[in-house]
Amino acid sequence: MIFDHHVYFYSKAQRKYNPHTSRYEGEPELIDAMPANVTDVGTNRSVQLFGNYNQNSKVVRTIKEPPTNWDYVMIDNHDPKFVLQTSRKPLKYYTLIVGESNGKN
Repeated sequence: MIFDHHVYFYSKAQRKYNPHTSRYEGEPELIDAMPANVTDVGTNRSVQLFGNYNQNSKVVRTIKEPPTNWDYVMIDNHDPKFVLQTSRKPLKYYTLIVGESNGKN
């Protein structure tokens, strides 16, 4: 398995809503970055997992354990942002299935 991508885990815990400006303030914080193997979720598997194929989902496999609290991940630090849909810990590696974020906040 080739780990030819890097995934970047971000947290929005420092972002707070300011009622005076009606906006969120503060930047997302980079929690961790690690090499990963990234592939698309196949059509058949997507239908089994989600009941449809409207998801733009990726399978992310990492060697070391991902952080426990994160809000979104970026692959090679490029848009789009992906959020966690499900995770697994098979015998080798750590597996995350992530889907494209809707872009709120």
